[in-house]
Amino acid sequence: MFHCKFSVKRLIGIVIMAVLIIASVAAVDCRSAVNATVASRDAMIRILGSPKPNPSLGDEAQTFDRLIGSWDADFSFPQPDGSARHKKGELHFGWVMDGHAVQDLWIGYPTGNQKDRTIGTTFRFFDTKLKQWRIVFINPQFNYVVTTQGGREGDNIVLHGSDSDGLPIRWIFREITSQAFHWTGEKSHDGGKTWVLEEDHHMRRRAG
Repeated sequence: MFHCKFSVKRLIGIVIMAVLIIASVAAVDCRSAVNATVASRDAMIRILGSPKPNPSLGDEAQTFDRLIGSWDADFSFPQPDGSARHKKGELHFGWVMDGHAVQDLWIGYPTGNQKDRTIGTTFRFFDTKLKQWRIVFINPQFNYVVTTQGGREGDNIVLHGSDSDGLPIRWIFREITSQAFHWTGEKSHDGGKTWVLEEDHHMRRRAG
């Protein structure tokens, strides 16, 4: 009788251990499956980034390499009455596609009645035939796409293009240092003879 009870207890213990082992293996398999799914979904993001510019760019890499990193932004939008609308945000610049291009994110924080942040991205690459940087900016929230091109002019980066309404625009990175830069967006209503300041943004490099 004692031997029978002992055997039953051992059997129950073995069954419990087996159940625990199976549960543990199942949990590991589930976590692995979840991790594999997550890894497959963000694979493009991980592969997209590059730690440095491609050597083929030579000195042209310095045009935007000095902007690589994260920045805190004070966005300012001059109004016709002389006032300015302000909002805070952030910028992130990084090399992508084996260092052949620079991509950035322009993020504006919610303000006033605006509940969602705004976010746009720019893709920048050096056209070896045109000998200029070509730029495509996209803001999907506003169905906005615009292209510009240009490069360094002295200490500035100057880009020219046309806005979605067909009018000439000029984007300038100016006062560029290791810790700050000033960006202006201008539009011309007379074919480039005069320019109206529409955006006047100041960026400071984020600590750390």
